Amino acid sequence: MTSLACCEMIRSAAICGLLVLAFSCGAAIAQTRDLGGGFRDHGPFARATTSRGTVCTVDGEGRNVILVWLFDHRYSYALAVIDAATGDVELVPRPIPNDAPFASILGSNGRYYTYMGGHFIEFDPLKREFTFVEEGPSRAAMSMTEDDNGTIWAGLYPGGDVVSYNPETGEYRVWGPLGQHPSQRYPRTIAADDQGWIYMAIGHAEGQVFILDPGTGQVSTLIPEEFTRANKGVGVRRHLDGKVYAWAPYGDEDRRWFELHGGQVTVLDEAPRYNPRPIIADTQGLFHRDLPNGEKVQELDLIEGKLVVENPETGDLRELSFEIEGEGGAAMGVGLAPDNTIVGGTYIPSWFFNYDPRTDNWTREGCYGQWNVTTSAGGRLYVASYTEGVLLEWDPAKEWVPTEKTNPDSNPRYLEQTFAHPEVGRPYTILAYPDERHIIYGGTGGYGYTGSGLAIYDTETETSQVISHHDLVPWQCTTSLAPLPNNRLLAGTQVEPAMGGVQKADVAELYIFDMDSRRLEWHAPMIQDATRYSELLAWPNGMVFGFAGRNILFAFDPDKREIVYQEDMEPRFGLTAYQQGPRIFVPTSDGRIFILFNAGIAELDPETYTVTMRAEVPNSIANGGVYLDGRIYYSTGTNLHSWEIPTAQ
Repeated sequence: MTSLACCEMIRSAAICGLLVLAFSCGAAIAQTRDLGGGFRDHGPFARATTSRGTVCTVDGEGRNVILVWLFDHRYSYALAVIDAATGDVELVPRPIPNDAPFASILGSNGRYYTYMGGHFIEFDPLKREFTFVEEGPSRAAMSMTEDDNGTIWAGLYPGGDVVSYNPETGEYRVWGPLGQHPSQRYPRTIAADDQGWIYMAIGHAEGQVFILDPGTGQVSTLIPEEFTRANKGVGVRRHLDGKVYAWAPYGDEDRRWFELHGGQVTVLDEAPRYNPRPIIADTQGLFHRDLPNGEKVQELDLIEGKLVVENPETGDLRELSFEIEGEGGAAMGVGLAPDNTIVGGTYIPSWFFNYDPRTDNWTREGCYGQWNVTTSAGGRLYVASYTEGVLLEWDPAKEWVPTEKTNPDSNPRYLEQTFAHPEVGRPYTILAYPDERHIIYGGTGGYGYTGSGLAIYDTETETSQVISHHDLVPWQCTTSLAPLPNNRLLAGTQVEPAMGGVQKADVAELYIFDMDSRRLEWHAPMIQDATRYSELLAWPNGMVFGFAGRNILFAFDPDKREIVYQEDMEPRFGLTAYQQGPRIFVPTSDGRIFILFNAGIAELDPETYTVTMRAEVPNSIANGGVYLDGRIYYSTGTNLHSWEIPTAQ
């Protein structure tokens, strides 16, 4: 899963309060299939689809329809046209190979627009077809607007480009990036004043508002460079008075307001009265519920296939059924719960899944956040969740109670004291230390940040501490962990920062951390050109095995602080499984080590370092991976598979 595909998923779910994603699916009986060769398919993690933008309009026959960009592991695979009177559904496949909206707009002409996969896209509900698809810069709009002449504008990730399309003339124009910056740029708001000037705000590492004169193509900036501040709120908003109002940090001020009109800037003493021009546009969480005939969509449940429409004049409700068979979100990983069941979460939509191999039963629930990585300790499952870098604690022996931040009786319980954002925003690794008292996790920081810290939670005292990257390996992120003797940790880093951050290091490092003193003991770049240590596994013979990237297998001697073995596995086996927490290594209870590659399952001899392919898989492995009762369980993306381990030769 790419970082963009993941980004702001939690925010999207919150905005879509009316669009019911999934709150409880309860227990279900699986239909495990034997695939031969010791392989089994235990079924999907979740059959679910969610929205990446929903608007109400009218079709060519004058019928009120709801347009929904559908999203599952295939990204936005189709636009659904749902008849608001009958519930009939037509799926119009996306017109480009792949991607998903991160912003969309319903034009005043009734057509639906987005920009994704490097293409500007127009859907005409009168014709029920895509009527304009034009290639442009990479990759997706983060904000869209319409000017007073009906031209549609989009601000693009990751380069900060601007494109425009005039539906009347058919003119499509690429204006290029508004300025240059080494970070990935997220232009989350864009607006046009009544004179046609365009204003686009970019936050995170940059923190600037750009002013585009469409007459000349010239670009200027709102905030002098010496007064800009990163990672603070920046935005623009069009008002009915024809002007655009902007807010941005300015020097020591967290927020200053500006009036923008005809390219001229006026500094305001206070926030203006909020009176926005109505434009049906938003992020991927767009949910417009006003039907053209005056009715309102009260509920649209893509999981249950339920549509509820209200007549505001009479208060009458019309409930309709429809069917959209989604293929579900892909698993972030497969873990082992304390009760010896298989557990994890999917992304977009976010589902908790739990599979019991003894009964062949599934339990699925809507969950809080994206369950990036999991570990078990003391009879509890601990989940490090994106985007807050917070821990959830699940007791499988108790009834499931949906997570609420302020409800201590939730199960999973929200451990507010572990909130690690922005030091940790997107968890990549988690470790229950052998004392089963400390839960340690790391990953990338919040949006726009460079470097990330290490979070440590004490289950006995229920206190948490975050160690800054400045006290570890500055400007790098901790992405893998393994325990060492004498209350120490070995960790591996990644040089790529959080989304929108500026990379400041070239080579990833290994470091040793002392748990008693909570201080860095040693660090060094051990493998040339390594940019990420994906996983580490400590072994009883004193070695720590690991992967740099998805191909370099190595053995590290922590006493000598040396790499004693290193080999590129790709020529023989291809690339390893991958995710933010990939679970590449699968150790067994009888002392064997298996490695999950996309194409098959191999075995590593911990003494000779020999790697032998044991089985080619019937379906590509997406990520791992746990051992239970003689089988290895892993994800193919949407389904849980397992393989019976043959007796050691």
